Amino acid sequence: MERVPQEAGAAEAQGAVAGRARRFVAGGGALVVVAVLAYWLGSSGGNGEAAAPRPSATPTPSATLTVPDVYKRVGPSVVVIQAGKSFGTGVIAAEDGTVLTAHHVIKGAKDINLTFADGTKAKAAVVSSNPKRDVATLKPAKLPEIVVPATLGGAVAVGAPVVAIGNPLGLTYSVSTGVVSGLNRTADRTADDGDLGGLIQFDASVNPGSSGGPLLNARGLVIGIVVSMADPGGDEAFAGIAFAVPIGVALGDDDDGPPGGPQI
Repeated sequence: MERVPQEAGAAEAQGAVAGRARRFVAGGGALVVVAVLAYWLGSSGGNGEAAAPRPSATPTPSATLTVPDVYKRVGPSVVVIQAGKSFGTGVIAAEDGTVLTAHHVIKGAKDINLTFADGTKAKAAVVSSNPKRDVATLKPAKLPEIVVPATLGGAVAVGAPVVAIGNPLGLTYSVSTGVVSGLNRTADRTADDGDLGGLIQFDASVNPGSSGGPLLNARGLVIGIVVSMADPGGDEAFAGIAFAVPIGVALGDDDDGPPGGPQI
């Protein structure tokens, strides 16, 4: 996994979180997917040893699910990403197999390898990347027999339950739960990348390797892309504060819009 940068800063702004934001992995990203749909939905409403969930059809989410049900539904959409020395997470965002991840996960990587939930391995090329929002899309050279895209978009409210699925510290397909702790948060990144704002703050456990993974609501909808965690101790340990770029921002194609969020 690519070395985690040691720089971090205190995020100053209304509701900003003090502490260092850590990148989960290296990356690069700009998103040109279906922003209109995501915005509409939002307004309405390691070692790789772990076994991946078995792909299955994804029904339209309509009711609150248990955490095991959320994992069963969305797990087949989660992808393990190895980009050079960096290790991260992605999520299948379209029927054609397009993978959405964090920009810093694939930033500067010449060789990007994906492993899908059913074990299918494939090379990937960067379709788009937006450092300002810390998001990127990838096109796999090969797809699994059954492609299971996640459902993007959904309402976000402080106190609402959330589920994060990712590959923290190489422990693939790990699940953690928590709540939305705050909205419109800001955190520092490196000087080159600039600050990220408008983030979802949540307390589900995430660690290096989780970046680019989906943050889900209780209906199994992707409400954000995990990008960073606060690291006030500078020891790359989870302190109970993590951040995600809202899915509507992640899918936006307006480069002049507000930046997305911090990184881990």
